[in-house]
Amino acid sequence: MLAELFNPYYLQIGCFILINIILALSVYVPLSTGQLSLASAGFMGLGAYTSALLTIHFDLPILVGIIAGTLIAGLIGILIGLPTLRLQGVYLAIVTLGFGEVIRVVFINWESLTNGSVGISGIPHIGREILKTLKGFGFNPQSMGLQNNQFIFLSIFVLLLIIAIFLVWFFRRQHYSRVGRAYAAIKLDEKAAESMGINITYYKVLAFTQGALLAGFAGSIYAHVLAYISPADFSYHRAVDILVFTVFGGSEVIWGPVFGAIFLTFLPEVLRFISEYRYMIYGLMIIILMAVRPQGLIDVNIINWIKSKKRSKRGVTNGSGSEKSM
Repeated sequence: MLAELFNPYYLQIGCFILINIILALSVYVPLSTGQLSLASAGFMGLGAYTSALLTIHFDLPILVGIIAGTLIAGLIGILIGLPTLRLQGVYLAIVTLGFGEVIRVVFINWESLTNGSVGISGIPHIGREILKTLKGFGFNPQSMGLQNNQFIFLSIFVLLLIIAIFLVWFFRRQHYSRVGRAYAAIKLDEKAAESMGINITYYKVLAFTQGALLAGFAGSIYAHVLAYISPADFSYHRAVDILVFTVFGGSEVIWGPVFGAIFLTFLPEVLRFISEYRYMIYGLMIIILMAVRPQGLIDVNIINWIKSKKRSKRGVTNGSGSEKSM
């Protein structure tokens, strides 16, 4: 039964969806302060290459490689965030996009380290490492009715699902905290926020660095899920895809990027039966949405409407229950 339910192909798509959710959050967080960053692909590449090179050449555990890749991306995020504080809107987007392209060109030309445009293969696979570790404790996937490859992708999916849920929970809590209120004030009016005593430099760099950390973390995970990376994986197209996840779903609330990543990652697979036209439909949907709802599919009004519906439903349920008790 489990063997039929857990198809490795669908589990792999699920893993990509969860990685894309993390990448969408890496754009959402800087946007919370009004910073339109297109550097996520560059930070993703930094995390992926750092983790891959450390685990291959220094035989470090995957966990150490992922942490190192995440921290390197965060450190570079601070170095990029500080000099770009004065830039806003399209100017910041151009600079951060240029940064991503510089990183990609470095990956291509530093052949002695990155193997150039050929990419890096033989990266330790996180799912196989999990299976190897569990087998050391006497576990066998066959005892659950699963093949090895099914368990490998199932373990990755469960791990990424836990991480994605934690990150969404964390940034929702942050949104309602002092940091989140500072982000919102800066996004509305920087000068007014500064006059109220908010440290603009600190919070903008913090948001930019959080986005870099998320992208670097997603890149590190990506490298150990595919076991192969190349500079083409972190090109301009990747940066645009990540931005579209957030813009399509809606950047006002955290559920927008989450929905955008799920829908736009899953849509090409659903339209595979018309593979010749699926990307035309994909692009047409985005154009129509931007014309009709430039704020994205999910915004504050929709969230408030859903909450009001839930409250009214609870009120009806409680009212019927009290009538019965009478």
